[in-house]
Amino acid sequence: MLCDRFIDSTRAYQGGAGGMVDADIMALHRVGSGGLLPHRTLVLEIPVEEGARRAAARAGDSPDRMGSKDAAYYDLVASRFRALAAQEPERFRLISADGARETVAARLLSALDDLL
Repeated sequence: MLCDRFIDSTRAYQGGAGGMVDADIMALHRVGSGGLLPHRTLVLEIPVEEGARRAAARAGDSPDRMGSKDAAYYDLVASRFRALAAQEPERFRLISADGARETVAARLLSALDDLL
């Protein structure tokens, strides 16, 4: 199975940047998903400013709730993802999202080589 968001995103967004305690998030996850964890979590990294530029280009004049968050919020999210990756290096891969789409796609596929 492949999904674009799962428990690690919850841990970064609601935990790292939203103030929820990780143990509480994981307790709810054990109930709701039986503790299922992905075999691999790919975290796309770009500078916060570039992420904001890309989000604004997609949303135009109508940013959604997440698009209206400030840079400090996204700094906390990125910091939490990096901390999770440091805690579980066998599962996480930090991938640079700079460059052409084809280049980034190649990095993503390379990060899955050992699972394919």
